[in-house]
Amino acid sequence: MAHRILIVGGGAGGLELATRLGRTLGKQGKATITLVDKNLTHLWKPLLHEVAAGSLNTSENELNYVAQAKWNHFNFEIGTFCGLDRDAKQIQLAAIQNDKGEEVVPPRSLDYDTLVLAVGSRTNDFGTQGAAAHCIFLDNLQQAVNFHQMLLNHYLAAHSTHKEQTEGKISVAIVGAGATGVELSAELHHAARELAAYGLKGIRPENMDITLIEAGPKVLPALGDRISKPVHETLEKLGVTVLTSAPVQEVTAEGMKIVDGRFIPASLKVWAAGIRGHAQMKGIAGLETNRIDQLIVRQTLQTTLDDNIFAFGDCAACPLSEGNERNVPPRAQAAHQQASMLTKSLIGRLEGKPLLKYKYRDHGSLVSLSLFSAVGNLMGNLMGDVKLEGWLARMFYISLYRMHQVALYGAFRTLLLVLSDRIGRSTEPRLKLH
Repeated sequence: MAHRILIVGGGAGGLELATRLGRTLGKQGKATITLVDKNLTHLWKPLLHEVAAGSLNTSENELNYVAQAKWNHFNFEIGTFCGLDRDAKQIQLAAIQNDKGEEVVPPRSLDYDTLVLAVGSRTNDFGTQGAAAHCIFLDNLQQAVNFHQMLLNHYLAAHSTHKEQTEGKISVAIVGAGATGVELSAELHHAARELAAYGLKGIRPENMDITLIEAGPKVLPALGDRISKPVHETLEKLGVTVLTSAPVQEVTAEGMKIVDGRFIPASLKVWAAGIRGHAQMKGIAGLETNRIDQLIVRQTLQTTLDDNIFAFGDCAACPLSEGNERNVPPRAQAAHQQASMLTKSLIGRLEGKPLLKYKYRDHGSLVSLSLFSAVGNLMGNLMGDVKLEGWLARMFYISLYRMHQVALYGAFRTLLLVLSDRIGRSTEPRLKLH
């Protein structure tokens, strides 16, 4: 029987790993590769803020797991991971139900020889009172779609009531000035202009109040001041109110209460601060986890207590280097690097070769401010640390998504997708209006 490699989680890292292993071990018949995800389609997570604002058409950017599996010699199983039996080398999948609550697919078990967990993360609300009840999180596609529909409903209601664009107003508060919060703020400002241009003038663009709230002393706290400062200035020029050193104490139906006593009214509230592992991962099957429910792994990406179970991406706490107390940051480039390394490791493992050790390489950061601008830095052995702004930075930002597509589709099909996107822009609205 061929070696069974089971990958749980079809995010950027898990899907890239399944595709690479399918093209090698799967195609050669040296192993059976199976990918498990609770959804039928994949969308690159850094695009969710564009879905929420309506500037991205999901149907044109989703990848179907079933088709990808067929094209790349791996298997796909739909299901929600709910349990792990390390002794039997099995995972459990929950039953699948339809909209009426009727069972469509019964609970199942899947066997493995090597298990790779790439289940991603969820937003960390740090136990803030009212956050779970009143905030929208952008952890998955459905949440982003729901936010966009709520935004559009506000505009449709204002359009039918205030046809002369007099009193309509909408207020949005976003907690967390990391990349997601910053990019969403800019995209919402762009959406306000586009919606007015398409005739939904019940709310003037200047009457969309966007407030970005950050507990730390600056926006983009993980990046240096030479990137943080111009981003802060650009957001304020766009009309976004930026509050730093402003931890949220409580979230209510009417808005956000700051620790210092200020109250920020908001009809739409988004929480985009921090990440943590999924609750089900905490101590699963006796595996070692940290305080934010991430699986603790060695530099080989093996879990500390089971050599046949690997974990990577946001769900794993991997040390930056041996003996280092700091972990690899939860970034898309880290998941991409780990998927590439793990592909080589698992191929070599079947040939009896030692596993590789992962070392994080920071290639820089790029932040998109919608069509208005982009800011970031690129890092490399030859160029050092180079700051980018404006059009050039935006081109590099777009190239990150294209690189992800190349890993999944290959260069030729990605080129066709680029051409298709270009043609589509001339025949479709710039903003999703439904």
